[in-house]
Amino acid sequence: MFEKLNSPQELFQYKLGAALKMENTVLGMLGDLEEAAQKDDLKQQFRHHADETREQIRNIEQAFSVLGEEPDDSPCPAIEGIEKEGKANIKKADDSLVDAVILSGAAETEHHEIAVYEGLITEAEAMGKQDIVQLLSQNLEQEQHTLEEVKHATHELAQEQFAQAR
Repeated sequence: MFEKLNSPQELFQYKLGAALKMENTVLGMLGDLEEAAQKDDLKQQFRHHADETREQIRNIEQAFSVLGEEPDDSPCPAIEGIEKEGKANIKKADDSLVDAVILSGAAETEHHEIAVYEGLITEAEAMGKQDIVQLLSQNLEQEQHTLEEVKHATHELAQEQFAQAR
């Protein structure tokens, strides 16, 4: 880990390490979310995204390899905050609202991941590292697709819940 970041390359490597920490944290979160989810299709969605997250971790590790560096596990306080908030909200929610809480947290997580990858891709392009751009673009596409799935599931659940409340 870096004491001080002294170059754009060091900053990129540090942020790539934070992305690795982010994805490892998300992988753990997905198992917890699958367990907490009420609906079977939501459980399945989390299992599928866990498989994708493992792929994303491999892509980040491969990006480190392209750089000739060992994978760095830089801190990622943003994802830790999202995880902490999600756990607290799940505990606070009635069972009938758990899936809505989970989907809200999932959307927040996906938005964060998308922003991280967009920034890393911009920097990798500026460095001329097309192979890293390709790896991170795969991750970005998966995250964007997952966000669309989360939005769809959120919409369906909200329609269902508010129809029952009338």
